[in-house]
Amino acid sequence: METRQLKTLLAIHSHGTFALAADVVGLTPSAVSQQIQALENELEVTIFDRSTRPPRITPEGLQVLEMAKDILRRAEDTKASLRGDQIAGTLRFGSVRTSALNLLPRALVQMRQRHPALKPSLRVSLSSPLIADVAEGRLDAAIVAEHLGFPTALRWSPFLREPLWLIAPGGMEAADPIELLNTRPYIRFRSGVPLANLIDTELSRLGVVTNDVAEIDTIGSIVTCVRQGLGISVVPHVALETPEDVGISRLPFGFPQVTRQIGIVERTTSPRAEIIALLHAVLADLCGDYGVDRSIRS
Repeated sequence: METRQLKTLLAIHSHGTFALAADVVGLTPSAVSQQIQALENELEVTIFDRSTRPPRITPEGLQVLEMAKDILRRAEDTKASLRGDQIAGTLRFGSVRTSALNLLPRALVQMRQRHPALKPSLRVSLSSPLIADVAEGRLDAAIVAEHLGFPTALRWSPFLREPLWLIAPGGMEAADPIELLNTRPYIRFRSGVPLANLIDTELSRLGVVTNDVAEIDTIGSIVTCVRQGLGISVVPHVALETPEDVGISRLPFGFPQVTRQIGIVERTTSPRAEIIALLHAVLADLCGDYGVDRSIRS
């Protein structure tokens, strides 16, 4: 098995046909076909179903594709390490779809500016598959909320501890939060993520009965609806940092005020630990007063 064969496989998958891949890797279509045939013979699997036009990758081929990506990434990282450049290569990073995702692009831009040889590869998904992918080595690390039941081989380090706010349209007079929650139209955050459960648990503890007018699965959309006067809701602090949010009324949510944590999960023996630590520091700095030092672990 040669890296050039694996690169050719990735090119075929990315561009859709053997002919287009041939242009990318600088070979003839015949040479591309020969490389894939040799790879199939060595691995004793059928990577492409050639009965279709263009050939379609098989389920076994998808497994080979994932193996190829991992081998090529490891080869790239090893070369960087041998050159003495630990902050290089590809960082495969995941993130939950949350308001914390607003911070991550800025952090990755800073990392790229400081370390041009570093190539971030970001995937957005739910926390459970992200945690599983980190544990299995398919991702180097991921941003997830505080979570129950992390595998023992993983380490979770918070970089953000922020308060939750009860928000209302601008101009609404400040009032008792319990009264607002019991009397005003309420926009519920409905999502299978820890933040939604955290909010609902506190609402139940407070004994309020909300008058739901909408159920929305993204925090940004909830803030927009509140800004437009549809109702009140509960959101984390990081969702209220744009200039247009200045006019939104806010009151502490919960007694005492509820907070939530976001952090980075990684393998305890991660080969990318140095890079992940640097990213953690950048994220904590972007969080300002609510940033959490790397030394604090769950």
